[in-house]
Amino acid sequence: MNADVVIMGGGLAGLTLALQLKERCAGLRITVLERARHPVPRATHKVGESSVEIGAHYFDSVLGLDEHLEAHQLRKFGFRFFFSDRRADVDHVLEAGLSSHFPVATYQLDRGIFENFLAERARARGVEFLDRAVVRGFTLARADAADAAAGDHEVRYERDGTDRSLRGRWLIDASGRAALIKRELGLTERSAHDANGVWFRIGGRIAIDEWSSDRAWLARCVRGERWLSTNHLVGEGYWVWLIPLSSGVHSVGIVADARVHPLKEMNTFARALRWLGVHQPRLARELDARRAELMDFRFLRGFSYGCKQVFSGARWALTGEAGVFLDPFYSPGSDFIAIANTYITELVAKDRAGEPIAPYARLYEQFFFSFYRSTLSLYVDQYPIFGDPEVLPVKAIWDYTYYWGILCQLFFQRRIADVPMMARLRPQLLACQALNEAMQPFLREWSRVSGKRNLDAMFDQSALAWFVELNRSLKDRLDERAFLARIHENCALMHGLAADIVARAQREHSSLSGEAIRALLEKLAQSPGELPRVCAVPQTLPRFALAG
Repeated sequence: MNADVVIMGGGLAGLTLALQLKERCAGLRITVLERARHPVPRATHKVGESSVEIGAHYFDSVLGLDEHLEAHQLRKFGFRFFFSDRRADVDHVLEAGLSSHFPVATYQLDRGIFENFLAERARARGVEFLDRAVVRGFTLARADAADAAAGDHEVRYERDGTDRSLRGRWLIDASGRAALIKRELGLTERSAHDANGVWFRIGGRIAIDEWSSDRAWLARCVRGERWLSTNHLVGEGYWVWLIPLSSGVHSVGIVADARVHPLKEMNTFARALRWLGVHQPRLARELDARRAELMDFRFLRGFSYGCKQVFSGARWALTGEAGVFLDPFYSPGSDFIAIANTYITELVAKDRAGEPIAPYARLYEQFFFSFYRSTLSLYVDQYPIFGDPEVLPVKAIWDYTYYWGILCQLFFQRRIADVPMMARLRPQLLACQALNEAMQPFLREWSRVSGKRNLDAMFDQSALAWFVELNRSLKDRLDERAFLARIHENCALMHGLAADIVARAQREHSSLSGEAIRALLEKLAQSPGELPRVCAVPQTLPRFALAG
């Protein structure tokens, strides 16, 4: 039995890759080996239920799944924060989020419903999808093999009690944390981010909009739809997620810096409920009354990890959690599936066209790891900021400006695998990366001295016209010249925003140096021809978020 592409793992990463490959090369023979029985339960317990712009665009536009997403999943109402540590009155703490939807759609994904749909879609497109197929071993091809047969990978698997084997020109590991290729080749790499997580589901809605009858609070958001947000209940060293799913259940998670909140304090439902009773009493009260609705419970210790290699010129690759995993904060999981799958699709297409792929595998891997390291910097040592009502809302604006302004533009405009364009933009991309890496420690320093004033107010991201426009701009279709201009404009926006954040923080805390950021800005402003001069972004942030 032979295939052009064998994918080990038929979850979100493997199935979407199969669909993308079929879209690019309809004649490909693709076999997906999935150990679970299909269809899976409608409300399957998996991490990765919230999507953000890259992942959502990958699903609805690149793969053309918009009809399913609109009809069978939930439209997400942005990301929302409540600074409610040790407070039951969530309607009288700082709330940071949207009063109306962002222009670009994102979704809350009920993974069981979604993966059943993806499996059916893949089969309809001619993908051989084998459920109940347990991989027992594999042999990677010799890259220098003289004959075609020796150049194929071999996978050994068991299905219905029978041992079978399969040969394929390409072997893709989408096996999740089983990480079959990574373990076999010793590619595991530790992450500098040490955090733990627990999560569980409750068999019904957690209607956060009903936690208060205060008319002013209720009127802050259109149509009482706070429950559709990825709601974050935050405190120093941790955050709690509330994610609604279309099957009618609600996903709840606690993610914490291991140094601040040890896993042993929350690694059973009873312990998690006691912990919530201290840190998020309003949620704890609701969960305590609904113990009978508990559907499942899971925890992960040290969930973040890297990988030494994800793409190979020897025609194997890793995608999804089989490669790297960052953190569920900002929901980057489906983004990195989209990015990895896009690079893998390009490699398979080039191989099919007879082009040498080893140089591209190295370049795509460099791009991938650059995006991975930039995103990792948003998390490492940043969890103490999460309890700061003055700094975390600003960090979220900064992080999303970087995300929408640079990485999303590359993906939405289908330039992420455009090697000449990436080379041309290298100075700008490196400058923005350096600025982000300087901003993260500045935010930490600011939080150490901030007053952490927790106002009864809303930081309405919808009121930032430039921020909403940055999101909307993702819908534009740009030619090469317009795309280059967009990246230049967004780099300048980042530089102006950085200067604004530093200046306004220093007005209240003169001890903050901000020297690393100012030095970068001065250097960039003196670089002729690469970037527009740094522009100011006056009144970028609501004053109460900075100065009370």
